[in-house]
Amino acid sequence: MELLRNFFFLLALYLLQGSNTSFVRLDNNGYEGIIIAIDPAVPEDETLIEQIKDMVTAASTYLFEATEKRFFFKNVSILIPEKWKNITQYKRPKHESYKHADVLVSPPTLPGRDEPYTKQFTACGEKGEYIHFTHDFVLGKKQNEFGPSGRLFVHEWAHLRWGVFDEYNDAEPFYSVNTKKIEATRCSTGITGINRVYKCQGNSCVTNKCKIDSKTKLYQKDCQFFPDKYQTEKTSIMFMQGIGSVAEFCNEKNHNREAPSVQNKMCNFRSTWEVISNSEDFRNTVVMVAPPPPPVFSLLKISERIVCFVLDKSGSMANSNRLNRMNQAAKHFLLQTVENGSWVGMVHFDSTAYIKSNLIQIISSNERRKILKSLPTVASGGTSICSGIQSGLEAIRNAYFQTDGSEIVLLTDGEDSSAKTCIDKVKQSGAIIHLIALGPNADQAVIEMSKVTGGEHLFATDEAQNNGLIDAFAALASGNTDASQKSLQLESKGLKLDSNGWMNGTVIIDSTVGKDTFFLITWNQQLPVISLLDPTGKSVGNFSVDSASKMAYLSIPGTAKVGAWTYSLQAKRNSETLTITVNSQAANSSVPPITVNAKMNKDTNSFPSPMIVYAEILQGYIPILGANVTAFIESNTGKIEVLELLDNGAGADSFKNDGVYSRYFTTYKENGRYSLKVRAHGGENAVTRNLRHPLNRAAYIPGWVVDGNIEGNPPRPEIDENTQTNLESFTRTASGGAFVVSNVPSLSSVTDVFPPSQITDLEATSDDDEISLTWTAPGDDFDVGKVRKYIIRISGSILDLRDNFDNALQVNTTDLLPKEANSKETFTFKRGNISEENATHIFIAIQSVDKSNLTSKVSNIAQAALFVPQADYMPDEIPPGSSPDKNPPKSRLSISILVVLVVGAVITVSLILSITICVLSRKRNSSRPRTGF
Repeated sequence: MELLRNFFFLLALYLLQGSNTSFVRLDNNGYEGIIIAIDPAVPEDETLIEQIKDMVTAASTYLFEATEKRFFFKNVSILIPEKWKNITQYKRPKHESYKHADVLVSPPTLPGRDEPYTKQFTACGEKGEYIHFTHDFVLGKKQNEFGPSGRLFVHEWAHLRWGVFDEYNDAEPFYSVNTKKIEATRCSTGITGINRVYKCQGNSCVTNKCKIDSKTKLYQKDCQFFPDKYQTEKTSIMFMQGIGSVAEFCNEKNHNREAPSVQNKMCNFRSTWEVISNSEDFRNTVVMVAPPPPPVFSLLKISERIVCFVLDKSGSMANSNRLNRMNQAAKHFLLQTVENGSWVGMVHFDSTAYIKSNLIQIISSNERRKILKSLPTVASGGTSICSGIQSGLEAIRNAYFQTDGSEIVLLTDGEDSSAKTCIDKVKQSGAIIHLIALGPNADQAVIEMSKVTGGEHLFATDEAQNNGLIDAFAALASGNTDASQKSLQLESKGLKLDSNGWMNGTVIIDSTVGKDTFFLITWNQQLPVISLLDPTGKSVGNFSVDSASKMAYLSIPGTAKVGAWTYSLQAKRNSETLTITVNSQAANSSVPPITVNAKMNKDTNSFPSPMIVYAEILQGYIPILGANVTAFIESNTGKIEVLELLDNGAGADSFKNDGVYSRYFTTYKENGRYSLKVRAHGGENAVTRNLRHPLNRAAYIPGWVVDGNIEGNPPRPEIDENTQTNLESFTRTASGGAFVVSNVPSLSSVTDVFPPSQITDLEATSDDDEISLTWTAPGDDFDVGKVRKYIIRISGSILDLRDNFDNALQVNTTDLLPKEANSKETFTFKRGNISEENATHIFIAIQSVDKSNLTSKVSNIAQAALFVPQADYMPDEIPPGSSPDKNPPKSRLSISILVVLVVGAVITVSLILSITICVLSRKRNSSRPRTGF
């Protein structure tokens, strides 16, 4: 029995590598299971489906050639919104949903923002989240600005699948190389073009030379690189795949390691092909001989939600108040979370299973209350998980529904050695299994069912004050419902209280939510005194009390008032446990609500490997900055670790100000399951919407150079960052699911195994002979604590510093005292012995050392200019439609002639004077002896 249990536990660990929700798999060089989802907000247009097919078909051929005949797209599912009309060829999805989509086709993030991008916030070589296309881009309306859609899909696929980055950098579009010339950031340098300022007003466009910024010694920010339209260079797809000749990724031989590209910064100067070649995909394939077949497409249309509860009522559910807590959480789900129009049924199981309610469609509160009566009231018997699942599928079929795409919410607190016997049937059914594991002994083998079917794996302990069970059910909102129709969790808190103890707090309802606002109070022994005040201070009462389930709830009619709602709960019994949960929906379907999504970077881990917590805060697709975000990680026994998550671009956080808040998690105390919950709070005048262009987006082509002339594209819509407005206060909570940790040593045997995190935001500026550095302090253990010292080294060669850091010139850091992790560090030093004759820039890197002499990875490499580089020469202005050599206007021609005449006269006079002086000098010194060295 123990051997069998360990086998399935290891199998689950294997299946749970990584927490990316994609179903893409590689089979005989072909990618299968790709999901392209059309957002419900996209207007119905069957042409869009055909354009998606054309895009993927063209991309498959381009990908095959770009990867040296290794990869192609084999089959793709296109997810069609529920509101689009029904067509016979549309099928019902199985596990395919918006949550698992690899590509989202939706309206632009902001009006005019049609740039394709990939949501990518993990390290180099790790998979991204999803690709975002607008429907106008897919329909071919933005080809001039971004290039053919098939080629661009391959660019974004490389982000998504292989974790490579762009070989340009809008933040650092130019750099200076050893030739002392300013170059555009690109790969490879074989891509030709010119650097110009190109501005249009109405129908008139003017081209000017680029001016040099006095601080950076590079071109000012209005300068752009315009590529020649006709080229012969084949690399690189991650720079500008829209160039006709580009058909390959940069490799080790032609990669530009000097450019400050995002790829160089994130991947330690490795080329994209080096990263791709090191991927698991590459290792598991061989070069194909014959060309691949075209992709096969499946058209899947979202339909009504079908959910069947399969609830454990075995004898162990009588322990630790589990049965009643399960009923409280299930009632909250039925009253508040499950969407109108859904079909819901219920099955109980112990040693056998019982269908307690066939599927009922939720139309009003009447159907919700009817299903509530089917919840179990007595715990007894054994545990037969497969019986429960099979009865759940039977209940679905009894209502004449397909099991494809239906959902089973399985809650269990025990182990069942026979659970493995129905795994194949579950796969064949097409149903989605959501596992809620309650307590420390819930069956491990069922994890496989949830993983392979696209379901959630959630976990709650017996510590009721942590509210984990209600959070788990609340996390099961539909993956295919628009955010404006979902129930969002604003608050989830609990406390253990002594006699006459109080639980007080506030819940903020912001203007993006307020519809169907729902307050839920639970207790363990006796109904507490409940006080709730709205933002005006008016008392709000009339809670509905369910004494049997020990819960009270209140629905606010209409739209709740915006502001802080204050609650006070007074316990009437000793050692009482109270919880409060608050949910609400979007106030206006046309205004996206603020949402929080949480996850770990892995679903399973083995000590001492660190994990990373991620929480993303968005309004629609727009990142929210400046929030206070806290992660609560609960272990198998109910112990909680609290982490402040940061969006500072340091430590575990890959990109600053992208709305993704991150932190390392290393404080494992025990083996087994852990659960994640995140709480986000935005204070008034502290949080903003990030209106900048998204990161990891396709390069916008400003125009082409043809026969020396710039043929410009319409300017990219720009928004001044300073025009961003502050958001009002808000609160949100979100469950991040469960994960499993193994091989945790006992506390007595733990040694320091965690080094400081890598510094990734080192910046340098130069002023005369001094270099000033700034960076974010790492910690003794990744991003916690304080390092013992810093090692700073410099070089005149970026590659020498990267490859031979330990041999580079070391800077004296005796006076540099490290600060606590996540503090801002500054340091200034003299430039030293690097001369301007030998180098154009000084390159600097840092390594951190902790108290156990563990060293961090070498930081990103910063650079400081030593001189003003050479700028491109061109006349001050070129009128539209002409080049420097053709048809200059009369006014500029006369100025040019005048300049030539003046310069010629000066040269002539200077030459005559020089000859005269030379002749006279020879006459005077003809008899003087020669001297010299």
